[in-house]
Amino acid sequence: MNRRDTLRAGASFLGLFAAARLAGPASAETGTTFEVTKTEAEWRRSLSPAAYTVLREHGTERAGTSPLNKEKRAGRFVCAGCDLPLFASDTKFESGTGWPSFFQPLPDAVGTQVDTAYGMRRTEVHCRRCGGHLGHVFEDGPRPTGLRYCMNGVALRFEPAADQKGAAL
Repeated sequence: MNRRDTLRAGASFLGLFAAARLAGPASAETGTTFEVTKTEAEWRRSLSPAAYTVLREHGTERAGTSPLNKEKRAGRFVCAGCDLPLFASDTKFESGTGWPSFFQPLPDAVGTQVDTAYGMRRTEVHCRRCGGHLGHVFEDGPRPTGLRYCMNGVALRFEPAADQKGAAL
């Protein structure tokens, strides 16, 4: 193999790797078909640019920037992509990481898969209905589960409980 062939092979590999990462958690990557599907143009129209980057391109918001970090009211956190309820407010805790953290999702709300991006092996968390990337789960959380679902706030939307709707943040 000469230098030109080596460069071509490397460029091909990088192109395939990039295409797989940008495909998101849709069926090509996981073999899963999600209930809510949209074209990329439809996702771009329905999400803010930041939410699109996180939910559809596996991005991460900057630590400490989400207003949901300070959310203390009773209610639930839903997927910003499809409105599926994901976490109850009574499972939220202060992890000190700069991202909203929960020790347990609602039943049948999320899916997980191995994420080996950036040379690390982590467990990615995605919405089970639309496949949107939410964040990662780690085994350093509080009781009773010992898990820390470290979520991107921009991938979530908070819905206050019926008796909290008029309360201020």
